[in-house]
Amino acid sequence: MLKSLGATVANVTARLGAGRPPGSPRSLSDVSVLAITSAQRRRQIRTLLLLGLVFVVMVALFSAVFHSLMDREGRSYSWPTSVYWTLTTMTTLGFGDITFESDAGRIFSVVVLLSGSTFLLVMLPFVFIQFVVTPWMTERERRRTPREAPSGLRDHVILTAIGPVELALIERAGQADVPYLLIVDDLVEAGQLHDDGVAVMLGALDDPETYRRARVDHAALVVATRNDPTNTNIAFTVREIAPDVDIIVSANSPAAVDILEIAGANHVVQLGNILGSAMAARSLGLAGRSNVIGEIAGLLIAEAGAGGSSLVGQSLAEAQLRSRLGVGIVGVWNRGHFEIATADTVIEPSTLLLLAGTKKQLAAYDVRHGTPGAEDRQHTVIIGGGRVGRAAAADLAAEGVSCTIVEQLAERERPAVQYVIGDAADRSVLEAAGLDDASAVLITTHDDDINVYLTRYIRGLRPDVRLVSRARLDRNVTTLYRAGADSVLSYAATGSAAIWNHFRGTETVLVSEGLAVFRTAVPKRLVGTTLADAHVYRLTGCNVVAVDRNGVIEGNPDPRLPLPADGELILVATQESESRFSEEYPHARRRRVSADRHQR
Repeated sequence: MLKSLGATVANVTARLGAGRPPGSPRSLSDVSVLAITSAQRRRQIRTLLLLGLVFVVMVALFSAVFHSLMDREGRSYSWPTSVYWTLTTMTTLGFGDITFESDAGRIFSVVVLLSGSTFLLVMLPFVFIQFVVTPWMTERERRRTPREAPSGLRDHVILTAIGPVELALIERAGQADVPYLLIVDDLVEAGQLHDDGVAVMLGALDDPETYRRARVDHAALVVATRNDPTNTNIAFTVREIAPDVDIIVSANSPAAVDILEIAGANHVVQLGNILGSAMAARSLGLAGRSNVIGEIAGLLIAEAGAGGSSLVGQSLAEAQLRSRLGVGIVGVWNRGHFEIATADTVIEPSTLLLLAGTKKQLAAYDVRHGTPGAEDRQHTVIIGGGRVGRAAAADLAAEGVSCTIVEQLAERERPAVQYVIGDAADRSVLEAAGLDDASAVLITTHDDDINVYLTRYIRGLRPDVRLVSRARLDRNVTTLYRAGADSVLSYAATGSAAIWNHFRGTETVLVSEGLAVFRTAVPKRLVGTTLADAHVYRLTGCNVVAVDRNGVIEGNPDPRLPLPADGELILVATQESESRFSEEYPHARRRRVSADRHQR
């Protein structure tokens, strides 16, 4: 009984609580929330009948003892009177019209009072919660949670999970004025998300009717980021209903890619590989030569280390990279700190330049400032031999850069890659992996505490090494930078950027966690205005690095030329300044879905 009552109170408390973070474990199963099953109902009724039987037995027993003790005192009462006395005593009413005179009788009265009050404290809450509160809460949640999309919804993105990647996609959709709809198969979770202002709909992910109610035939995109079997089911179900909708799914296993494509997915993304490749790219470009990390509207974004080149000690004005080579300087990195490039910015040995230009312009930069053969002397230590670490190793090997993976679990060792089995916190293990000669270190574990710990440790051992770390939670990004990371990347940022670029064309290039290059149509209020008069950086914190005029990218745009009505801006921004841009210029990033599909 007490176990059943405890479970009931826990369930109701979970419903009445302030809510839980999106993506956290569900407090109630779908069956117990959506409807009380017949088995549960039978258990409740059995418990109620048992409590009722115990109550009747207690009343009968106490009434019999009442008669016996009264007979000893020389008094006689009827059975209805004995039941009356028992009930008034058990409920603590105690009118006092019938009392014992002996000590045994008074002790018995205390026993009846305590037994009755204790029992009623169990029985009454159980009955009230199970048969009043729980049905009321279930009905309340049923009524408040949407079960279908608004009738006018179209060109929307349908999400089928809620987690860091999906939350980042929701934020991107908000900035671009793209409607979205999140399908959740848990009633409590759907209700809590609805209360938090998320556009949510309740429905089973394997039910075709769910997607019909979500207006999937009018949707622009369906995103499935659950496990491989569930994603396969979602893709197959959606494809049967909406043959033309774009479907992007994630794959945990390489073997699942073909299956997901056969099921109907247009694009299959492997988030581990994407993150590993991004981390590997941030460890290149250290020998003076530019390393492209992304492309946006035909403009290449690259990183290039200045150490060992003739640029060290010069200001950007003195280097004259724009006038000599046509290469734009987006900004500079110095030990994890990013600064917008200005004429007075001094290039130091540790400076990593963020460049923007065409392939020809970057090649000219490499000829002038690169160090031939320097890549052959590069070596990278990768800590963590999971999917992310292996993907990074594969990309580095393709670039001709030697690397060693440090892994604690011997069963994770793979052929064709050099491994050192041991704890990365052990200096001898790091030395065996080549830390002393390494040009870069990638920390790829999925535990932020370990990543912070190792980042601080390795920065102390090698103050000059390029250190790229992985983050799982946003709140640990700044901690990793303070610990000594030069660049920080996460599943949420890289995964959402990859999915969004599949959907909208190459709209954003993730430079590092919290820093990106993005493109947008020229805001209407800036049409005909010059960049010098627009004050975009002062108002939003975003720096314009290029202007698209009639399909021609103008890097390092002339601030005196008026901005065209049909042009686009390419800007570098932090996460906060990108949000400020969307607030300052609402609807500027809105684009027609048909245009997006054409670009893809």
